Amino acid sequence: MSGRDNTTRYRADATRYRWTVLAVATFTQAASGFFVQGIGAMGIVLRQELGLTAAQLGLLISAAQLAPLLGLTVAGELLDRYDERWVVGAGACVVGLALGTGSLAPGYASLLCVLLVVGAGYSTVQPGGSKSVASWFDASQRGFAMGVRQAGLPLGAALASAALPVLADAYGWRTALLAGGLVALLGAAAFVGFYRRPPGQIALQVRELNATSSPTTPAARLRLLREPSMARIMLSGASLISVQCGVGILTVLYLHDVAFVGAGSAALALVVVQIAGVAGRVVLAARSDRGTAGRYATVRLCMVAVVAAMAVLLTPPGRSTAVACCALVWLGFFGFGWYGPWVADVTESAPPGRTGFALGLAMSVNQVAIVVVPPALGLLTDLTGGFTAAWGLLIVMVLAALAVSARSERGRRPNRLASDHDANCPDTGATSWPS
Repeated sequence: MSGRDNTTRYRADATRYRWTVLAVATFTQAASGFFVQGIGAMGIVLRQELGLTAAQLGLLISAAQLAPLLGLTVAGELLDRYDERWVVGAGACVVGLALGTGSLAPGYASLLCVLLVVGAGYSTVQPGGSKSVASWFDASQRGFAMGVRQAGLPLGAALASAALPVLADAYGWRTALLAGGLVALLGAAAFVGFYRRPPGQIALQVRELNATSSPTTPAARLRLLREPSMARIMLSGASLISVQCGVGILTVLYLHDVAFVGAGSAALALVVVQIAGVAGRVVLAARSDRGTAGRYATVRLCMVAVVAAMAVLLTPPGRSTAVACCALVWLGFFGFGWYGPWVADVTESAPPGRTGFALGLAMSVNQVAIVVVPPALGLLTDLTGGFTAAWGLLIVMVLAALAVSARSERGRRPNRLASDHDANCPDTGATSWPS
């Protein structure tokens, strides 16, 4: 066989392998976030067994997200210098081992400490999985691939919402922790076992790192934050991730306390909401690949849609079971679905050779909202005795982000890479080859 035939077959094999990479990155995402995403569905069980308030329940979610405030930027730097296979695999192992150890926790305070360690491990999984998928898919399919990969989060949440409350009710919340740890370890093993970098990426990454000044100084980070595209990304991401947190923590409690839905049925409704989020991440990301207005147009559509759904929940019809469930499913589709186009926008706005750093920086800004919003929403619910203030706060946040982003976008073209050049797709790598 000629050398040309060997090269063609090698490239075809590598092109097919990107779907394996996408599958394993999606599974690891779902497995690593399995337990934390299921805390909201376990809210009634935890409230009964540990005597928690809504604010304390929200603080559990925040505890898992506190370490990534710094950990995401550190993980981004590691991902720009080392193989994603080991960085992500190590982080997922930390998640699994921490949850396994946490099954021995005596009470609420110990559980908080365990979740802090879980958050440190998870810091590598989110940007690492995104970078691994971005490096294998070019701009024409990157949004769809990111949407599929990011669907791992609501997919894991849906499975966790279905399984963890049953485990916790039958065997106690510590058993649910142990199950979450085993699932996370499976995700780590899958990523280490199957992930490989695309051909040509290592050499390109070394050249880019040598040619690019390090942005790790505070001044360089501030310069990146002041970029109009990054400012837009931060605002939209922070407001929509707040909505996502609100849906996760308030859905079961809202349906149970306001729409008078039983605990089991409310948890099942949350599963449906998260499945809608899985569909949203895939459909909306694929839409961003084909749209001519840029990926941010899809993110903006999601912002408008979630405001409409939360406004419905503030009306008297929003207290009925049917209307509330429809509005929450709508919130799941758009309130989770925005993430695929958003992450693709971040990777395409990143400086050459600094995709990991840009992802880590953008996601670390989101972490501020992830840490602050759940306990704030829980506290508002406790203090007001209802959900109006919580939904209202989320509406104000999204509207403010829409207004500021609209001003920054006025007179500017959407930031899309030209189809004939892709900074995240090396010319020598597998992702530059046609399907």
